[in-house]
Amino acid sequence: MSLIKRNEANWLPSVFDDMFKTDWLGGTTNVNSIGTSIPAVNIMESDDNFMVSVAAPGKTREDFTIELDNDILTISSEEKKENEITEKNGRFTRKEFNYTNFKRAFSLPETIDSEKISAAYNSGVLEIMLPKKEEAKVQPKRMIEIS
Repeated sequence: MSLIKRNEANWLPSVFDDMFKTDWLGGTTNVNSIGTSIPAVNIMESDDNFMVSVAAPGKTREDFTIELDNDILTISSEEKKENEITEKNGRFTRKEFNYTNFKRAFSLPETIDSEKISAAYNSGVLEIMLPKKEEAKVQPKRMIEIS
């Protein structure tokens, strides 16, 4: 079983999507087609659960929204910053603003116990624990008696 990445912007075929996300100096970049940074995500599976880790330093837990709808897990964040500098006479000299957002969505397998999903944000990493249902967990080996 594995988690499947779901791309919310499916209006371009993946070949074009890959072309716009390619770093022409030899690698791939983590920037989408409008220049917004998309945080890296690690997904680890153990016998009892999946752990989704999102690298998002500089944010607070209030910056995130995590939704589960029809086995689609969506992680998003939106942040707006404004900085205005004025002269002493009250004239406007400079106003800077920054708007960053991202949205990642994943299709969850049927083996996830959606009632027990939990999340924590520590040291710049958002961790989402996706526990497996009991019947999906690896069962210990047992001997079967032959009658």
